[in-house]
Parts: sequence; structure tokens; C-alpha cells
Amino acid sequence: MTIIHEEVKKRRTFAIISHPDAGKTTITEKILLFTGAIQIAGSIKSRKSNKFASSDWMEIEKQRGISVASSVMQIEFMDHILNLLDTPGHEDFSEDTYRVLTAVDAVLMVIDGAHGVEPQTIRLINVCRARNIPIITFVNKMDREVKEPLEIMAEIESYINMSVIPLSWPVGMGKNFHGVIDLIRNHMKIFKPGEDNLKQTCEIIYDINHQKLTNYGEDYKKAISEITLINDAMPKFMYDEFINCKQSPMFFGSAINNFGIKELLNALIKYAPSPQSMQTLQRLISPYEEKFSGVVFKIQANMNQFHRDRIAFIRISSGKFTRGMTLKLTRNKKEVKTNNVVSFLSKKRSILDEAYAGDIIGIPNHGTLRLGDVLTQGENLQFIGLPFFAPEIFQEIESKNPLRVKQFRTGLKQLGEEGAIQIFKPINENIILVGAIGNLQFEVIAHRLKLEYNAEVIFKPTKYIISRWIMSNNKKAMEKFIKLNSQNIALDVSEAIVYIASSKSQLKVAQELNPDIKFYTMKEYGSNEIY
Repeated sequence: MTIIHEEVKKRRTFAIISHPDAGKTTITEKILLFTGAIQIAGSIKSRKSNKFASSDWMEIEKQRGISVASSVMQIEFMDHILNLLDTPGHEDFSEDTYRVLTAVDAVLMVIDGAHGVEPQTIRLINVCRARNIPIITFVNKMDREVKEPLEIMAEIESYINMSVIPLSWPVGMGKNFHGVIDLIRNHMKIFKPGEDNLKQTCEIIYDINHQKLTNYGEDYKKAISEITLINDAMPKFMYDEFINCKQSPMFFGSAINNFGIKELLNALIKYAPSPQSMQTLQRLISPYEEKFSGVVFKIQANMNQFHRDRIAFIRISSGKFTRGMTLKLTRNKKEVKTNNVVSFLSKKRSILDEAYAGDIIGIPNHGTLRLGDVLTQGENLQFIGLPFFAPEIFQEIESKNPLRVKQFRTGLKQLGEEGAIQIFKPINENIILVGAIGNLQFEVIAHRLKLEYNAEVIFKPTKYIISRWIMSNNKKAMEKFIKLNSQNIALDVSEAIVYIASSKSQLKVAQELNPDIKFYTMKEYGSNEIY
């Protein structure tokens, strides 16, 4: 086995997804804590303290107590390398999450036990299913009053369209939460509320028929009865079924109390796949190939506000990265310098000497790299699958201070290229439109423009309410359409042509009258698929 094979086999690259407030960022913090990456878990709720979640590095994330951008963290655990991507839970920032999911090999899905499967989780599940990403399920907050475990299990199955196989089972809930029974090792791990201490070892009773467990009364009898029912009715957990997205192993716990985190980490090491092959327009790329290839799935501006830098996050698809190696940007054939490539622990970064397929690396740049760009050692490759969605809300934006227009335009351009928002410039109007999935994005953009670029902005209503990217194989038809509809034509940040309409009926008429023009609700980098 070559060194590349050995290193790739050690990698686990996964994202954590959930509905807002299910405990996703808390679990991220506890994983960092248990692996020794941090010494104190940040508090994502306490605004009075200076203790914030490690994955929430933006000022607005600390103020609002939410995640608005995905974070990348590389940690070592049990002779493995974990590349953990913490994603925004709020639906207004789902586009960032969708792009992150193109860079992972597995997903840890966090479910709030009290609320079960929620709308944003369903949307993310559908993306995982479409991309055949294996899902590990964790039911959180068992120390509170939650839904019945069998009800949660049935609910998850109904939405993810695969068998959910419990590998642990809770005994009680809320004030009567006593712990979980390990269904693989057939023992019970005892929960003691309020013990948020990493060094403390939970009591384990290795005989589930032990007399001591009868102290838990009806809760224990009920759990044993449910386990018997599960064993009789459910298939056994099969690794191949999990990898093929037909089964999801399920665990229960309480992240705020550190309970269940070790089991999650062990499951990620044992079950999550090592880096998988990735599809390009040209061919399938194996992670074990010797030559380097990677794709930019995220751009983040101003992670370091003192340097005003822009980091291109790259998922290595194949081969080995070595510091100083020469890489080719396939879009324009330019060479990219790699002397200052970094790895991450959220905002904290370290200069990187080497990395392998599955790793997430960052290249500081000043606009050279864009979302979807591919870097190789010479081969012309074009990866597919990086999504951009037609916005659902539009506002006109302008600089509040005429003397700060340059900073305003620079900030808009960079945040647009980052994918934080979508920017449209109508070809017949001297205005700039901002497109977003949700209203909270406008608040975040205004905050970031002021903080990072010293550019205060004003938002104004606009007549435009819907957009579609347009393409055609008939060049003359395209030219004629643009000429006749110039008042509804705009360019996005990559100068792709967009049709913007003031009503759905206007869009419908344009589509019916122009059958040679294709209207796209999603632009997928490297693909001509129509959505």
C-alpha cells in the first residue's frame, strides 16, 4: 500500500447538518473538545461572556448566536484525520450548506428530540439523498422532554426514505433520562445530569440484566420492550447498506452534557467512508491517484479583518499536496502559487506543508480563484455539481455615503463571488440588485459591508421578484431575445445572462414565446442540466 493509500484511508470528511437550534454547533464544539482541539467548549448562547463557539467566528454570529457561514476544522483523533464542516442551520443560508455538501463523503444529521424532523433538515436530507451521501443520525437533547424514541425513528424514516437502525437506545427522557443501552456491545451507559466534565468517565453496566438497572423502574422495562420490538422488526445494521444510502445508524444523547459524543466519534471513525471518487465532465477521479486535483467549493472574504484577505476553500480530490508545488487553474490555464496554503480550525489557520485527498485546504488570493474553479498538476478537468439557486427575494442596494462607493462596490463584488449573496446588474439601468434566499441575508450583508469594508448601505424595494439564468443553442435566437427584452436582462457576478421579471406571469409569457431559450432555476457549475 502506497503512502497516498495509507493517508487517504485515514481521512474522514463530513458535514454536520440540522435545523436551527437542534444543537449542531454545540456538537461541533464537543467534538473539538473530545479530540483535544480546544480546551473549553464555547457557549453559543451566552452573549454576556466572551466564550463563543469556535466555529462561529464572524462578529454577527457572536451577536446573534447563529451560524451564517460554514466553518472548516481539521482535527486528529485515534490516528485518523477528521475534516469537519459545520454548516449554517438557518434556511436563509442554505445555499452555502448545499455547496459544502459537494465536498464531503458523509453527513452527521442532528435531530432535536423534542421537535423531530424539521423543514430545513428535510431540505438538507433531500440534497444528501440526491448526492448519495451516507447519513449518521444523532437524536439530541434527551435530557429534556422529547418525543417517544419509536415516534422519532418512524418520523426520520418517513422523510429520509431509508431504514434507520438504532445502535443505541435511550432509557427514559427529561428529568428521568437514565442513559442509553449500547445495542452493539449490549451494555448500558449511565447518564448523570449536569456533569459537563470531559475527564469524568461515565458509569457503564456491562450486564443489561443487572439488578441495579431495575432501579430505573418502568423506564427501563419500556426500553427493553422497545429494543425487543426493534430486534424483531428491524434489519440488522449492514455497512454496505449504509454506504449505499439505504440505512442510517442512529444514536441518542445530550450534547450539552457531553453524553453520546464519544459514541459519535467512534461511529465516524468506524462507519463514515474514507474519501470517495469524484465525477468530472472528463472522467471519474480516484482519490488514490498520484497527481493532485481539487475544486474550490467555497470562498470566504475577510476571515482576517486585518489583512482583508480572501480564502478559497479547496476539497482535494486526488493525490498529494506539497507546499510550493505549481498548480494550474484550468479555467484560464494560469499558474497558482502554493507557498501560503493553510489548514483550518475555524478562523485559526496554520501554514500547511502537505495534504491528501479528502482534506480541505485554503489558498489566500485576491480574486484569482472563483467558486467551482479546478486546480490540477496539468490535466484539464471540470468538476460538476456546485449549485447556485435563483434567488427568491430582491432588493436594490446603494452606498449610503457617496465617498465610499469604491469600498461599496469592492465589498459587493467580493461577497457576490463568495456566494454569500447574488448580485445582478441590469444592462439598461444604473442600479444594482441583490438577490437572496431569505431576508436575514440582507441584514448580514449590510453588517458585513459596514464592518469589513466600512461601507454603509441602503436597501430599496424593487419591481423585480423572480429571476432565471438563460441559455440557448441558437445564437441568433438568444441575441434577438436579449435585444427585445433588454429591460429585463441582467448580468450576475460571473457575467452570466439572467432574465429578471416583475411577475411570475411575465416570466411564463417569456418562456412560452421563446421555446429556443432555456430558463434555469439553478445554475450548476460545470453542468448544462436544466432545473
